[in-house]
Amino acid sequence: MSDPIEGIHADNVTAWFVAHVPEISPPLTFTLIAGGRSNLTFRVEDADGRAWALRRPPIHHVLPTAHDMVREHRLMKSLGPAGIPVPRTIGLCTDEAVNERPFFVMEFVEGHIVRGAPEAEKAFDERTRRSVGDHMAETLAALHAVDPDAVGLGDLGRRDGYIERQLKRWSGQYAQMHVDGVDHGGLVERVSDELARRVPAPQRSAVVHGDYRMDNVVLDDDGRVRAILDWELCTLGDPLADVGLLLDYWTDPSDATAVLGLSPTTAPGFSTRAQVLERYAAASGLDVTRIGYYRAFGYWKLACILQGVYARYVAGAGAGDRGSVDAFPAQVAHLAQMASDELAATP
Repeated sequence: MSDPIEGIHADNVTAWFVAHVPEISPPLTFTLIAGGRSNLTFRVEDADGRAWALRRPPIHHVLPTAHDMVREHRLMKSLGPAGIPVPRTIGLCTDEAVNERPFFVMEFVEGHIVRGAPEAEKAFDERTRRSVGDHMAETLAALHAVDPDAVGLGDLGRRDGYIERQLKRWSGQYAQMHVDGVDHGGLVERVSDELARRVPAPQRSAVVHGDYRMDNVVLDDDGRVRAILDWELCTLGDPLADVGLLLDYWTDPSDATAVLGLSPTTAPGFSTRAQVLERYAAASGLDVTRIGYYRAFGYWKLACILQGVYARYVAGAGAGDRGSVDAFPAQVAHLAQMASDELAATP
């Protein structure tokens, strides 16, 4: 048996694998995959070298409406047959006696998960890097073209008032995730009020991923999307919210800094933000002239999410992933200011 690892009751989870996964060969090893800052993902490997991915909620500080493993499992199981690239689901465990929280298991999709420019340069030549933006834009447009009713997701969420509900949700979670000694001077709240005042009329209701960016997809050697990961924030809503957030993460060479200090697209050869938006518009048929609003919303939402991540890490929810979070309060303030600046530049 592997050494004890926080977030995994190895004996119980191994017994679950034996009961639910064909031809499993114990003992199993469990390795936390760093990079995720919310739900935890572990690589599970058996004695024959076969690998799976296990997803579970954070260890501590779990909000009542967040980190729903049943919902995330359902989404992936429904979207795969519709042609959306997602990992194949293996099983779902809702018995909290097994591992304290529900978890699900999916195939481990091999490929490139690129988080920074050095990884991008190692994985792809410049010609391939140029194609990544096209593939990601087209894959996102394909997701937004899925009929929720046709794939059994018509009841996933309300189809109206998406931005309004998101503003209410993230404002509430930001308030709940207060950390003593951290004060942003009301900037997050002021941006929220301005976003609420200027909500655009949506052009379509679609399946919205909620956190679509390069390090939440697995890319093949040709830069195509093999699998979209991390469906925790998915619901029905305005598809341009996904596009705005993707563009926030998509750093241009002329940008002073990347949104969170690290971006693969600072490597030479990647499409520009404008080119990614143009490809999405062509593939989706949507009017993207008000994308500045959605980019501001994306920055603001990231500020709220990062505040929650910081609060969970302060409370010890990292399951051994102790990457530095000291800069998070400053990043929250920076993201809120970027949202304010984007709104000021948007008609």
